[in-house]
Amino acid sequence: MSSTFAPAPGRAPMRTILGKQIRMELLLTARRGEAVVLAMGVPLLVLLGAGLFDVTNLPTDDRLGYVVPGVLALTVMSTAFTGQAITTGYERSYGVLKRLGASPLTRPGLLIAKTAAVFALIVLQVLVLALVGIAVGWRPEAGALLPAIGVTVLAAGGYTGLALLLASVLKPETTTGAATLIYVVMLSVGGIMFAAPDLGVAGWFLLPLAAHAEALRETLMHNGSVPIGIWAALLTWAVVWLTAAARSFKWE
Repeated sequence: MSSTFAPAPGRAPMRTILGKQIRMELLLTARRGEAVVLAMGVPLLVLLGAGLFDVTNLPTDDRLGYVVPGVLALTVMSTAFTGQAITTGYERSYGVLKRLGASPLTRPGLLIAKTAAVFALIVLQVLVLALVGIAVGWRPEAGALLPAIGVTVLAAGGYTGLALLLASVLKPETTTGAATLIYVVMLSVGGIMFAAPDLGVAGWFLLPLAAHAEALRETLMHNGSVPIGIWAALLTWAVVWLTAAARSFKWE
């Protein structure tokens, strides 16, 4: 008895499609030198400069205890917001997203893949920076690690949503300028190298970097709990911007 094999065309399972797209996102990010410098170079310089030397006035004598959590929050923003916004904006300009739109990858699938790739990169970057901090004398508290992870997930989600929204509604050059400006403002007033302005709970909603950094200091420096206001601010950012990105994102 002879058997014949007929082709069975069809779309690959969504898990396979997402896995391939996530790997592609990670590969493309690793090849972009400017993205690596933004996500790792700048935070590392801030960690070593402000953490080891009296280059800025801090509200505590424990410089590393104050600076390292802030730097961890900064690298989350660098990767999830600034790098993501600029990269996605130019992908749209060069027609990359338009070609992806003709593939089996759905729009929600692309957003999921980009978000998952960002989370994978953040895990690696945070681990590297934390190890550098420990190597130069930082001694974090491990008792409140789960809340620290929770606020980091919310912050990364909010940044990613805002990045994809900006890249969807603005021209690439405008996206680059806006993302860079927001990054510089957050770096200046987000409580990384200097004390953040005291704006009360409203400040956490306006300055998510300051809220994230404060939460990491409270958990990793003082082994304390995250204030409810910070949870509310970061959750609001995540829900609002991810929802807006999902509704507004366009292939071209």
